[in-house]
Amino acid sequence: MRIPSALPLFPMSPSSVGAQLRAALLSPLTPIWLVVFLLPFGRSSELGTLLCMLGAILLFARDRHALAGHPGARLALWLWAAYFLAALVSAPDSVDPARSWSSVAAYIRFAPFAVYVCFAVRREARLRALCLATAVVVALWALDAWVQALTGFSLGGHAEAQRVSGIFGAGNLKLGPVLASLSPFVLWAARRRLGRTGLIVAMLFLLGPILLAGSRAAWITYGVALLAFFWVEARTPLRFAGWVLAACVVVAAAMGVAWKTSSRFETRMDRTLAALHDTRHALNYATSGRIDIWRVSAAMIAANPVSGVGVRDFRDAYPHYASPNDHFVTTEACGVGEGACHPHQLVLEVLTDTGVVGLLLWLAGVAYALHAWRSVGAEARRRAFPVTVALAVTVFPLNTHFAFYSAWWGLLFWWLLALWCAALYADLADAAPTATSLIRRRFRSIGRGA
Repeated sequence: MRIPSALPLFPMSPSSVGAQLRAALLSPLTPIWLVVFLLPFGRSSELGTLLCMLGAILLFARDRHALAGHPGARLALWLWAAYFLAALVSAPDSVDPARSWSSVAAYIRFAPFAVYVCFAVRREARLRALCLATAVVVALWALDAWVQALTGFSLGGHAEAQRVSGIFGAGNLKLGPVLASLSPFVLWAARRRLGRTGLIVAMLFLLGPILLAGSRAAWITYGVALLAFFWVEARTPLRFAGWVLAACVVVAAAMGVAWKTSSRFETRMDRTLAALHDTRHALNYATSGRIDIWRVSAAMIAANPVSGVGVRDFRDAYPHYASPNDHFVTTEACGVGEGACHPHQLVLEVLTDTGVVGLLLWLAGVAYALHAWRSVGAEARRRAFPVTVALAVTVFPLNTHFAFYSAWWGLLFWWLLALWCAALYADLADAAPTATSLIRRRFRSIGRGA
């Protein structure tokens, strides 16, 4: 059985690469790209969100019926409704109503943000430009991480004691998960520009920083992303098995080298291998206390099955369900007496924060998204391939996660989800040219004024 390739090779000349980067940076795509570019700098990435919201306001001020002409924007709003309603239902009976209601209010911004992304990325050329610009940013982060691994320094300062932290800094250990989640953009761009050789080089280039960043969740995320590219590249099950076997050999060799040459990686592996001792304490230690967190999460779900403890109230509810000597309550995480910040697992987060009602809304959103993906056709799925892989590995349920209802990771999740909705329908005619051209003219006028 042969599997049709979703990654046909479209060689890009250096001039076309430059043109696409200019298209991404000097156009209505700029605020979308800024969200990713500013991710290492905390809440400053919200600047891109704000600009996108203003763009959406301009769009609808010009054409109140613009939404009727874009199925991708409508899809994004339905998915936003599932995300938002799950949080909304949890707020009235939450542990800390003030925190929950303020969080619910903050999630409103994702609706206009997603709509703007869908209208700004309504052409395949724009989608390619934005994906390429994202790939360049992620590749630069990986290069900076390589410099830190070799010299101890990076744009983010000194390396963290146990992990390579890169441009995100030693106090913000998000490098590994972000590189892993956004790695499909780099792999896609390398495959398009340099063919199979470029794909292999990009895989190895990202492997080092992701391993040395020390996040086991990032290792799983990157592994799932590689499997998706292997499946498409191989085209047949036998070749796929060959790709996987070769990758296992390369990863084993890379881990062996890192184990012997990097004290940070050795520390992480020693902690991971403690799970082989087959005791509850050893397993809890190997998972950095996740067993305790998940046990407390189960108690929260049992006590609050319908609407949960309230969105973003996990840390406040934690001490009420944890044992008095719980490690997170007494010594670390979000502060003494508060407990762990979130369940570190997507399904548990939805269940603890928003209950069964929230989980059903999320599942409805997933079902609707899968229906949309199947119905758009093979060409649209090919076009959306890198974004689809990035989104899928980010929400891959058999893994640990950051909080999807948090401000920072929630924004990255919605950036991927909005871009995915746009990518599925990035071949639309300009049914309302005055609406989209207005946004374009406003950005050009700002540029000329500068």
